[in-house]
Amino acid sequence: MDYFFITTVLIVLSAAFGYINTKFLKLPTTIGLMLITIVFTLAVLVLGYFDDTLLIKERELITSIDFKTVLLDIMLSFLLFAGALHTNFQQLKIQRKPVLIFATLGTLVSTFLAGIFVFYLLKMIQLDVDFIYCLLFGALISPTDPIAVLGIMKKVGAPKNLETKIVGESLFNDGVGVVVFLTIYQIAKGGTEISATHIAELFLVEVIGGIILGLVIGWITYRLLKSIDEYDTEVIITLAAVMGGTLIAQKLHVSAPLAMVTAGLIVGTDTVRKSSMSEVTEQYVDKFWELIDVLLNTILFVMIGMEILVLTLNATYILAGFIAIPLLLLARYISLLLPIKIYAKKLGFVPKTNLIMTWGGLRGGISIALALSLTQNMERDLFLVITYIIVVFSILVQGLTVGKLIKKYAKEA
Repeated sequence: MDYFFITTVLIVLSAAFGYINTKFLKLPTTIGLMLITIVFTLAVLVLGYFDDTLLIKERELITSIDFKTVLLDIMLSFLLFAGALHTNFQQLKIQRKPVLIFATLGTLVSTFLAGIFVFYLLKMIQLDVDFIYCLLFGALISPTDPIAVLGIMKKVGAPKNLETKIVGESLFNDGVGVVVFLTIYQIAKGGTEISATHIAELFLVEVIGGIILGLVIGWITYRLLKSIDEYDTEVIITLAAVMGGTLIAQKLHVSAPLAMVTAGLIVGTDTVRKSSMSEVTEQYVDKFWELIDVLLNTILFVMIGMEILVLTLNATYILAGFIAIPLLLLARYISLLLPIKIYAKKLGFVPKTNLIMTWGGLRGGISIALALSLTQNMERDLFLVITYIIVVFSILVQGLTVGKLIKKYAKEA
């Protein structure tokens, strides 16, 4: 299948499912689209028992898409820039210390706890899997997905300081999560011996390098926007910053997502906006990136819903996925305890912040993309099923109920 055909089908399905959601279900976009796509795909699977024509076409479509490359190398930069552009920079500056600890120490602790929990869970249900592969699964499932989190947080009306913690953590912890994943992946692959120096080098190059690149791109974008007053050209400059910045990051082997988060935060800062953009330009830039955000989110969650066709639907794997849900929530809850304990009084955390952040730490496409990159000897089929079940539960159940949890405890603040 050619790229134009695949893109056309995805956009047509996204438009159709988006219409159904807006007209009838009225759910948040990401949740509604994913639910409708899963129902549609399950219906196609059932129909396949009588006539497999549509099933073959849909399976051919989804297997033609390199989900990992499309999400991590292309879509993620656009989505993170759009999210960072509308993040409250002043609140993020205030909450920077807990956000940093959540994104680093919290991700590491969650990785090891999730790996340990899943290792013993699999033993309990008679699945003998090496601990290193369970640890690899812990690394891919621990980072919260900024795309999923941003979409939900916009809808629930969370207090700004709480929203900043959840969104700020999810914007930055994917960079740390990917570094941890790549490190454990190399160990699991049995390649070169991994030393503490190598890990530090990987972290510095990927994370620090990405942030520095983002600062440079953000500053250049700001100077270009400030030097002219022509809204259409300025919108194109922001688009060029993301596309050019992503390409440069890939060539330099630094984190493109972190570069785009940093650039988006700089361009979206109130002082930069006021000094570099007219009101008309600001409106056009915001509307353009809102549209990009909605379009790519729509396509992404349709693709996630269709990924069910690549799963090995083994009953034991499915059981492992459902049992893993509370274990992963427990791992996340424990990983957040220390930073929340340290900063709760200093920064005025809302009551039950740990509970809200645990339930609001949604998993999404990034975890699925990393699971798809596993090799068969790393138990790819098993961990892909577990990951998919956790992601679906996270988006549909946690995503639909986190708003009620926030409203309940925010009133006590």
